[in-house]
Amino acid sequence: MTEIDDLQTLCLSDIPLIDTRSPSEFAKGSLPSATNLPLMNDEERAAVGICYQRRGQDAAVQLGHKLVTASKKAERVALWKGFAERNPQGALFCFRGGLRSSITQQWLSEIGIDYPRIRGGYKALRRWLISQSDDIFESSRIILLGGRTGVAKTRALNEGRDGEAVPGSLDLEGLANHRGSAFGKRTSEQPTQIGFELALGIALVKHRSQNQPHLILEDEGRLIGRCALPLSLQVARHHADWVRLEASLDDRIQHSYENYILSNLRELNVNDSENGFSAFSAGLLDALTRIQKRLGGQRYQALKAIMTDAIECHRQGDPEQHKHWIASLLTDYYDPMYDYQMEKRNRPPVFAGSESAVADYLLARQQQWR
Repeated sequence: MTEIDDLQTLCLSDIPLIDTRSPSEFAKGSLPSATNLPLMNDEERAAVGICYQRRGQDAAVQLGHKLVTASKKAERVALWKGFAERNPQGALFCFRGGLRSSITQQWLSEIGIDYPRIRGGYKALRRWLISQSDDIFESSRIILLGGRTGVAKTRALNEGRDGEAVPGSLDLEGLANHRGSAFGKRTSEQPTQIGFELALGIALVKHRSQNQPHLILEDEGRLIGRCALPLSLQVARHHADWVRLEASLDDRIQHSYENYILSNLRELNVNDSENGFSAFSAGLLDALTRIQKRLGGQRYQALKAIMTDAIECHRQGDPEQHKHWIASLLTDYYDPMYDYQMEKRNRPPVFAGSESAVADYLLARQQQWR
């Protein structure tokens, strides 16, 4: 039966994958193109694992066949068959490319489907992607896009080439599903740390295949929400060239308002939902609470009062009042923190300018180094 060991082609092509691991294993993180169609559920896997430890592989396999009854087998094979028919170019894997994927492949073969499995399984894929990520961060010419909170760094990278992404740029916040600040939580969940690392690894492999002179990234801290940047990137960013994006305070307030207020409402689709609006409001207050210690008691209470008033005005149809607490948060909290970080920077920016000027500069840098 067919095995795949060309991991680069697999990642570059976003080949649809069957992850035959248990649901709890899958929930810890998998490939972006993977669908969880397990050979065994969590309870079955736990029982087989105990049997394996106590009585060995043969006894564990026998127990597995006993637990996965004829009706369960037929049900699971039908799911695999449907996936294989929809994705004839796909493949399957388990944790190490061993018994579970072998059995899945065998059962598919019994109904006339030769579906390839990945040699080494999930473990080999993850190890390879982490190795590729570290190598790319260590060997690439990296340009970081920095700037104060609200200057629209993500937009500059994602839309800087006539509404399309700047060539060679990667959207770290998009991969982490988070906007990067204390108020950056989105309405849908972030990936797990493993899921983030795997998705980032695939994005980096795709970047390298495009032969772009530079890898362009937004200048992030160690964490994007709960997702930690790889250590190799944290090291590389200290030696990278960087560009400073500049914008007026009014523009930064407007951008923050559009992202954290209007965009969140669109994502939640709660304009006519009192329960939804309450959840949205609670999210804002919770975000403020998370930075309470850094704000200090007096400043926190003042901002909370302004935010509470803005929420009530919003409830009555005037969302513009949010701009008052946004302005205060930018000037009194985020700007001083940014200035402190800049004082520790060991090199000046190679360029500074407006959103359009920065986009033009980055595009020119990619062309000049070709």
